[in-house]
Amino acid sequence: MLGEIRGLNEECGVFGIWGHPDSAHLSYYGLHALQHRGQEGAGIVVTDGQQLRAVKGEGLVNDVFNEEKLKSAKGDAAIAHVRYTTAGGGGIENVQPLLFRSSTGSMAIAHNGNLVNANHLKQHLERSGNIFQSTSDTEVVVHLIKKSKKPGLRAQVKESLSLLKGAFSILIITKDCMMVARDRNGLRPLSIGKLGDAWVVASETCAFDLIGAEFVRDVEPGELLIITDKGIEEDRFAQTEKRAMCAMEYVYFARPDSNVDEINIHMARKRMGKRLAQECVGIEADVVTGVPDSSISAAIGFAEEIGIPYELGLIKHKYTGRTFIQPTQELRERGVKMKLSPVVQVVKGKRVVMVDDSIVRGTTSRRIVKMLKEAGATEVHVVISSPAMKNPCFYGIDISSDEELIASNNSIEEIRDAIGADSLTFLSDEGLIESIARPFDDETRGLCMACFTGDYPTEIFPDTVLPHEKELVR
Repeated sequence: MLGEIRGLNEECGVFGIWGHPDSAHLSYYGLHALQHRGQEGAGIVVTDGQQLRAVKGEGLVNDVFNEEKLKSAKGDAAIAHVRYTTAGGGGIENVQPLLFRSSTGSMAIAHNGNLVNANHLKQHLERSGNIFQSTSDTEVVVHLIKKSKKPGLRAQVKESLSLLKGAFSILIITKDCMMVARDRNGLRPLSIGKLGDAWVVASETCAFDLIGAEFVRDVEPGELLIITDKGIEEDRFAQTEKRAMCAMEYVYFARPDSNVDEINIHMARKRMGKRLAQECVGIEADVVTGVPDSSISAAIGFAEEIGIPYELGLIKHKYTGRTFIQPTQELRERGVKMKLSPVVQVVKGKRVVMVDDSIVRGTTSRRIVKMLKEAGATEVHVVISSPAMKNPCFYGIDISSDEELIASNNSIEEIRDAIGADSLTFLSDEGLIESIARPFDDETRGLCMACFTGDYPTEIFPDTVLPHEKELVR
C-alpha cells in the first residue's frame, strides 16, 4: 500500500500465541505478515509463566527486532502489535503492547481499533486519581480493569470491556492466561487458529499461513476467550449487537491472501472490479491498470468483465523513504514519483482505465493521473472500487474530519475535474455490499458503511458512567 501518500491508514494489527516454546520468534513472523497494518512501531511481550518481558520500538518490524532481542524474550506465550499512529499520537510510550506491573501481578495489552468514548472514560478515571503514562486510548482499558471491584480478573475484564464503545480487537496477557476479545459490533477482524497444541490469534489469517497455523474460527463480536495451559474457554462480556465489520478491510486494509470473516479478500476485490465494470457506462479504453498494491485484484476483475487487457501500467517502488515530510511542492511531487512510476510502453498512446480502491483527499489521484498523461496516455478514466468517502471514521482510520474528504463537499464531476481525469466512476453502495457477499440478512450484510453513508453502527460521542462513580452522579 502507498501509506503516507494515500492519506488513508489503519491503526494496527495484533498477534498472540499461547503454548509454544518459540513464542517470540513466531510473534516476529506474525508481525511481519501484519506489517501492512502499521509501520510506525512494533512490540512483543512474552511470558515464561513467572514474569512478563517486553521488547518494542519505533519503526518497522525488521528495525525493532534482531536475533539477540528475540532470544532474550524467552517464554511459551506472547502477544504482539504493529502500530500506525491515529488515536493518541506517536512516541515510544504509545508503542504496544503496553505492559503494566503492580503488586497484584503484571499485565500487558494490545489493541486494534479506536474507542469513541476513550476521552470520556479517561476524564472519569483521572478524577478518581488515575495517572496515565501514555496518550493511547488502549491504556484506559487497563485502568478500568484495575479499578473494577468485581471478584477475579475475568469478571474485572468483562466489566471493563462492557464499558467500551467503538472498535476493538484486544489481547491481554498475564503470566497465567491470555484473554481475547472483540467489540460487540465486530468492527475489526480477529481470528483464532492452532499450531500443533498452541493457540494462535491474529488480526488477519495471513499471519497463520506464514507460521503454518491452521485457521479455527473467527472471534465472535462481544466474545471473550480465555486461553490457559488447560485449553480455551469461551465466555461473553456482551451480546452481539448490529454486526458491522469495517467495509474498508475488504476494500483496502487487509492483505489479498487473508480471509476476513471467512471471505477471501482477493476474490472479494475481484468481484468489486467486475461489478464496477458492469456499472460503468460509455467508457471506451485500450488497457486497464491498477494502483498498487490493494487495487490490483479489482483491476483484474474489471479487465476480465469488460474484455480489455489488464497490464502493469503502474509500478510501486518498495525501497523508498517517506515522502510526506518534503518541504516544497516540487519535492513532494518527486517523492510521489519515487514511490510510483508509469510503464511508458504500456500506457503511451493508449486510453487507460485506472482502477483505484478509494479517493480520500484527491491529491494522490491527481498526481497519478498527471503521471499517466505525461507518460503518453491519451485518456485516463478513473474508476474506484468503493463508493465515494463522504464521512469521517471514528473507529481507527485516520480520517476524523469531513474536511479531509474531497467527496464530502464536491460532486463527482467536481472531483473528476480536480484530479484531471477524463471520467470518474465510483462503485455503488449496493455494488460494494453484494461484491463482498457476507452471509447476513440485513441491508448492509453486516458491514460498517459509515464512511460512505454516514450511518454509524455505534454512538459517536457516548456518555459513559463508571460503576464506582454512579453514586457521585446521582
